[in-house]
Amino acid sequence: MNSSSYNYNVSSGLSYRDSLSTAVAKNVIVLALGLTINYINGTLIHTFRKHQVFYVNPRYILFIHLVLNDMIQLTTTISLFVFSYVFYKINTSFCCLIITFAVFTTLNTPLNLAVMAVECYIAICLPLRHAEFCTIKRTYTLIAWIWAMSAVSTLPDVFIVVATEPVQLFYSTIFCERDNLFSHPISLKKRDVSYIIYLIGVWLTLFFTYFKIFFAAKEAKEAKSRDGDAKKARNTILLHGFQLLLCMLTYVAHEVIKGLLYWFPKHFAHVVFVCYIMIQMLPRFVSPMVYGLRDKTFRQHLKKYLLCTVRPSIKP
Repeated sequence: MNSSSYNYNVSSGLSYRDSLSTAVAKNVIVLALGLTINYINGTLIHTFRKHQVFYVNPRYILFIHLVLNDMIQLTTTISLFVFSYVFYKINTSFCCLIITFAVFTTLNTPLNLAVMAVECYIAICLPLRHAEFCTIKRTYTLIAWIWAMSAVSTLPDVFIVVATEPVQLFYSTIFCERDNLFSHPISLKKRDVSYIIYLIGVWLTLFFTYFKIFFAAKEAKEAKSRDGDAKKARNTILLHGFQLLLCMLTYVAHEVIKGLLYWFPKHFAHVVFVCYIMIQMLPRFVSPMVYGLRDKTFRQHLKKYLLCTVRPSIKP
């Protein structure tokens, strides 16, 4: 392999560079959205840590794992976005590290949502067995399995690059994009297969839990006390579905971009920017709404931290 192959070719679409004013505007928008979402998420994590009622409840543990995962995902993808404008190309080893974390956390999100939907189903449809099934220990075990499943899908790409590319590659520079780094045919094929498995498995889980909760809500009309909980759980699953739909766009992002470029062939950079906002940032904005702001217990404690209205207690 000659030295020219150490530098990966950037797709022809990346040759569409923004003007300075457009580039600044896009970076300001991305940074403003990212900092706002991460501020809200950081406040959620602080609220979680300050009150024992949250970290002894499996539902809140799963939620805060999703929030922490989203913060890592946003930080890595925003870094890649800014680096692409400021440096254009960066060191391949550093790129590999950032891409790995970005892919890990992106894959974690739909799996976490699926587990949260199952917990919601057990709470509504099997309330007497909820304490038996949804223990703290099992919750942390499930979180470990989420990371393990993402590792099975992601780490082989790193091993393939290490095994098939010369060492000099990791000292060269690259436009940091997943398809530029993990471009081996095996990696591309494995990615497509794993995406299909994720799509089918997660959506079947979501549909199963939603319809079970939907029928539980219908049967609970006569029992008013349980009816409200069932309806709220059904609405939560619907929000999960909306958020999951946005997250799953990651798996068909290339096809979405191709479709948009068919209609707007002269606006590649704008199409990629809009897709980034819709696919990567918007789902992370929905997460705090589903459990953080809609949950009464969380909302009561969250308000004082979110608005910085906590005052130190004065003891006599």
